[in-house]
Amino acid sequence: MRLHELAHARAGDKGNTSDISVIAYQPGDYEFLRQQLTAERVREHFADILPGPVDRYELPRLHALKFVLHDALDGGATRTLNLDVHGKSLSSCLLELELPERQEPR
Repeated sequence: MRLHELAHARAGDKGNTSDISVIAYQPGDYEFLRQQLTAERVREHFADILPGPVDRYELPRLHALKFVLHDALDGGATRTLNLDVHGKSLSSCLLELELPERQEPR
């Protein structure tokens, strides 16, 4: 199963840092996402393009996880030659992350 089957995402940026919020479609999926979507797992998913660390923040009332990707934007919007200077496509990329099938009902 891919992450986009259980959640949607929003991306933002500030300088050379991108943040991605992953929001569960159903509140009952939040705990599964919290267990499966670690900072380390997100870091591994972006290993080819992300030189910096990843921090994770839990937002249980919103059924969301926020990931802060440091050094993700090749210097930031005013310095990079990347086509996606704000890193908006990173949220779509994260939603392609493969998750194990859920064993318990939702």
